[in-house]
Amino acid sequence: MRTSRKWALPMLVSLGFLMVAVFMYLVLSKRATPVVGLILVPVAFGLIAGAGTDIGDMIVGGVESLAPTAALLFFAIIFFGIMIDVGLFDPLVRLILRLVRDDPARLVVGTAVLAMIVSLDGDGSTTFIITTSALLPLYLKLKVSPVVLTVVTGLSNATMNIIPWGGPTVRAASALGLSPSEVFVPMIPSLVVGLLIVLAFAFHLGVMERRRIGRLVWSAERIPARVGSGGSGSSGSAGTGDDSTAGAETGGFIDGLDPNRASLRPRLLPFNAMLTVVLLVVLVLDVLPIPVLFMIAAGIALAVNFPRVTDQSAAIVRHSSSIVSVVAMVFAAAVLTGVFQGTGMVEAMALWLTGVIPDALGPFLAVITGVLSIPMTFFMTNDAFYFGVLPVLAETAAQYGVEPVEMARASITGQPVHMQSPLVPAILLLVTLAGVHLADHHRKVLWRAVAVSLAMLVTGVLVGQIPFG
Repeated sequence: MRTSRKWALPMLVSLGFLMVAVFMYLVLSKRATPVVGLILVPVAFGLIAGAGTDIGDMIVGGVESLAPTAALLFFAIIFFGIMIDVGLFDPLVRLILRLVRDDPARLVVGTAVLAMIVSLDGDGSTTFIITTSALLPLYLKLKVSPVVLTVVTGLSNATMNIIPWGGPTVRAASALGLSPSEVFVPMIPSLVVGLLIVLAFAFHLGVMERRRIGRLVWSAERIPARVGSGGSGSSGSAGTGDDSTAGAETGGFIDGLDPNRASLRPRLLPFNAMLTVVLLVVLVLDVLPIPVLFMIAAGIALAVNFPRVTDQSAAIVRHSSSIVSVVAMVFAAAVLTGVFQGTGMVEAMALWLTGVIPDALGPFLAVITGVLSIPMTFFMTNDAFYFGVLPVLAETAAQYGVEPVEMARASITGQPVHMQSPLVPAILLLVTLAGVHLADHHRKVLWRAVAVSLAMLVTGVLVGQIPFG
């Protein structure tokens, strides 16, 4: 760029915020798909910022940085798709069905609990694949909105994301030279409060869906029965309702998990369960890179469950639509990431934000950092925030007696919002698998995610782990 540094900084700050605003407007208003928005908007703003032909190198750099993520999602979809095909999750679906008893409220709360448990592996993609695969058929059968599924699953996983092996806690600790345990352990009360609020949101959404579906049933069944003559019509209507319930209880609801499908491998259930457990254990132990683990696991699953080459090819093709959609969005997100970093917009935005904080607010920098983490981790990657912004804020806060570990704890409270960002490939996977538009997901999830983040921040202050003044 040929502009002077004096006014290049405010220009980059303005372009950065405007680029994000334009992208969000196009996606939320459904004027562009996330893939189109993630590609064209950054390219346009990168050229305006003076990137010129260097924009190609910026985008390639972004693609290279996200290539491992694309590989992870590619083979994770194949692996868990195979596990679904061969029947590993069928018993879990039947168990949840018995507990739900055709009650949307129970279903939604059960979704939150399942997502929280699976999130213990620290990987959002795994959580979303398992939860969606197991429960989406139930949502469709009971006519519960799939948006509720993405909202509750996304919130549950995002709140659990502060566990030490989940990513942000390790980044915050590494950036400030701390131990992940001294950052996370004191924040357990905040985590518990966040999870309780997520369960409350899940119950409320479930009750609202129960009422909505009840009105639909009344309109579809009760009114036509009353129009007919005599009690026979009413009896027939009641019979229809009973048949529907009975069908659900017997397991005939599993549209996507046909109990008689040819891909079932009941004799290999112990092997497939053990393979999945070993995969998750090794994943937590961090022995090998996660993409490599899923490559190996997918190869083993294909070879053992489908020895014939034609069956292996068919197994991959069955999940090709999900693979193409998700991987395309990952590489499209790489365009935004590459332009953000290559043009210096991220650095400029970080410097601007730290520069506008008055000296009088210095003692409150921990809480300010927690509040800033909500929008900043939504609009930029965790790496950019924790390695670029947090050290600057922590250095400034140290002048006012705020310890680095306290800054680190405050910085992770924005994760419930961060995980809803279109820059996070896992959330793109979730909405794709559930068949939900990202805009519909954001309308219901963002304000709830903000509420969870603020509650975690306030709890940290109340228990004395995050200083306030």
